[in-house]
Amino acid sequence: MAFSESQIPPEAQHYLVCGTEDCDKNCQFYCNDCHQPMCEQCRDEHQKNKKTKNHEVVHYKQRKRRIPAEKCKIHPTKDRDLRCEQCQIPLCSKCTATKEHRGHVFTDLEIVFAEKVLQYQEEIDKIRNYFEPVSQDVKIEIAGDVTEIKKIMEGIRTAMKAEAESVKRMVDTVTSDNIEQVNKIEQSLLQTLNDQNQTFDDHINYLSDLIKTFYSYLSPSNIEQLTSSLKSKSLKIRPVPETSKPVPPVFTAGQHSKEDVAKLLGKITVPNTKAENRKIKPMETASTQLKPTGKQRKQDREKSDVKHTLSLSSSVTKVREYTVPGVCSVYHISLGKSGRLWVSDYIGNLVQTDLKGYQLQKIQTSGRDEGYRTITQDGDLIYTDRDNKVINRITPDNTITGFIKTGDWGPLSIHSSHINRDILVGMIKDGEPSKVTRYNKTGTEIQNIQRDNKGQTLYGTPHYITENINGDVCVSDHYSGVVVVDKSGQHRFSYTGQGSWFRPYGICTDVLGHILVCDTYSDTVHLLDQDGQFLSLLLTEQQGLKYPYSVCVDDENNLWVGQYETNTVTVYKYLQ
Repeated sequence: MAFSESQIPPEAQHYLVCGTEDCDKNCQFYCNDCHQPMCEQCRDEHQKNKKTKNHEVVHYKQRKRRIPAEKCKIHPTKDRDLRCEQCQIPLCSKCTATKEHRGHVFTDLEIVFAEKVLQYQEEIDKIRNYFEPVSQDVKIEIAGDVTEIKKIMEGIRTAMKAEAESVKRMVDTVTSDNIEQVNKIEQSLLQTLNDQNQTFDDHINYLSDLIKTFYSYLSPSNIEQLTSSLKSKSLKIRPVPETSKPVPPVFTAGQHSKEDVAKLLGKITVPNTKAENRKIKPMETASTQLKPTGKQRKQDREKSDVKHTLSLSSSVTKVREYTVPGVCSVYHISLGKSGRLWVSDYIGNLVQTDLKGYQLQKIQTSGRDEGYRTITQDGDLIYTDRDNKVINRITPDNTITGFIKTGDWGPLSIHSSHINRDILVGMIKDGEPSKVTRYNKTGTEIQNIQRDNKGQTLYGTPHYITENINGDVCVSDHYSGVVVVDKSGQHRFSYTGQGSWFRPYGICTDVLGHILVCDTYSDTVHLLDQDGQFLSLLLTEQQGLKYPYSVCVDDENNLWVGQYETNTVTVYKYLQ
């Protein structure tokens, strides 16, 4: 939907139209004399017109800001377009002649405002180029500290549990030994008592036999028995056997306290050291990570010059086409060094070709309809294997190694940052909201992005992922549209198309910060600015586009587009 300059809502997705009557083309320029936005064609006509050829026409972002038109209350026919420097109030030209302002100095309000605009723009540039990036860097550092602290605390908990288990095993061993000793003492005492019991059983039997003998003497049955009893000497009864009572052992409970146990198990202490302040890069060095070489300075100047001279072309031109062997469609495109092209389709074929169409390498992967690979600044290819939950690396000598294991999460899409070499991965897991995980270049997890400030989930299926020139993380999500967060993970905006249906697939950004995304539902490529405002449908079905699935921008600022049901890649020029 197009808007005039005065109709632009602050957060709307829009593009500016030319201010010339009956012209609805995209606005790129601005006449400071007429205060009118205009397209490229109207600018050319404006500069050819004898009446306006000397007008100052600039790029729209470099326009002079117009001050509000307001009539003087004392002189209603005059505009308040001056400022009294002594009184610091706006007034009209007639007011300068009044008694109150006699001898005062007056300044053109538009000039004063223009100076302030420059000051404010400088402050905005400071915020965007220094304060905001540095603050976001600190937030990333804090997020890394959170991960590190959680890792350290989990290690402490594990060590505590291991120590407790060790002490428990020691207690169990000592207790087992003590119980064994008790069992042996018990066995010895019981054996003694059993022997005493047997002695008395024998003694009682002896007494019973003795009683029978005496009874036989009392009632002899014949003379012989009587004679025998008279001859017998008096029988002496044996004394009762002497026995001793057992002496049982005594258990003396150990003397211990909670403090004693704490000493055994160890304790946690917080070092009495002053916390180190985080290092904040000074403003003069904030944009300089390393001292650039002469070649790097030249490249930076060239890039800067390109950025300042480039603008959207009034029309999109097809430059060339490539046929990629070994694939049935083009679901993802990546351009590597030396003009090497990586292309994948929806059945896992991953092919590398040169720009003449010769196949250099082919790999069978588990990838499907997502941006599952990326090329690092070192020229390595990194691709996801969501079935085995691993990220693989292919070095320039074609060695394949497992680079990052993603645990329970399936890696879906991936992008290697050309800003700081971080690796951004779109992740999915059954029963969990999807997320984007940031790893550093060595594969250490440093950030997870999953919800916005209100706790709402950001992603449904993050099929494609890329990064903008300001560090924003841009995700193409079938269910959530284009979701953009800043590098600290704060949600900036979401773009859901220009109609009721929007099916985003491949996504990329360019040197001007534009976001380009494929919409397979309408067979178009949408062009957004860095803040998510819709600029135009860059490519449409009328230009032969059908089911666009993949996009990327090369070093010459050309747009490469891949489509479904064809292995042809088309290259377009859209910047000038």
